[in-house]
Parts: sequence; structure tokens; C-alpha cells
Amino acid sequence: MNHTHPITLSASTLVGDTVVNKAGETLGELHEIMLDLHSGRISYAVISFGGFLGIGDKLFAIPWSKLEIDTDRKCVVFDVSKEQLERADGFDKDDWPDFGEESFHTTTYGYWRATPYWAH
Repeated sequence: MNHTHPITLSASTLVGDTVVNKAGETLGELHEIMLDLHSGRISYAVISFGGFLGIGDKLFAIPWSKLEIDTDRKCVVFDVSKEQLERADGFDKDDWPDFGEESFHTTTYGYWRATPYWAH
């Protein structure tokens, strides 16, 4: 279908959605959507992974460009293996990184091999 207008969803309809990889494995859930206040763009999705019933989950900042929203299945698709996610730098729900630090963005976008949206 060819769209000439933007398709929009509220962030609250996406938060809590399951995150799966292309193999159909569940990776976690979409925990938060982070906005770049200067550009007005979405910079990261924060996904939770691991743990049991929300206890012991690790959080990961994923560049928004690495995700696809599957509106038919009502999930988020992230094309990585569970092992890639386990090796990534994550953080605890009570100890978030400083999203204002340039090194955080460089490291995160580098790890996920994402082109920084601010470099366009």
C-alpha cells in the first residue's frame, strides 16, 4: 500500500508490546520510547529483556531505526539474536545511563551498527 501521509500511533499504544526477532523468538517488551528534544525525533526504544515477570530484567537502549513495528501482529520486530542482545551493554531499571552524554550515543549506535539520525 502506498501512503502519501504519515502513519502515526501514540507511544502509549506501543509501550508494553512484545519485541520479537525475525526468527519469531521473544526478546522482551518495549519499555519506553525516548525522544530527542532538539530534533523532535525518536532516538531510542528501551526494551526489557531477561528476568522473570519483570524481576531481574535488564534494559537496553536500541536505536529506533533498528526496529520495525508490525501492526498486524501488534509487536515490535528487532532483527537480532538473543545472544547479541545478551552481549550488549544494558542497564538496570533503577540506574539509567546519561542520555545526554555523547559517548553513550556513539557507543550505542556503534554497537547496533545504526547510522546516527543526527548525522544526516
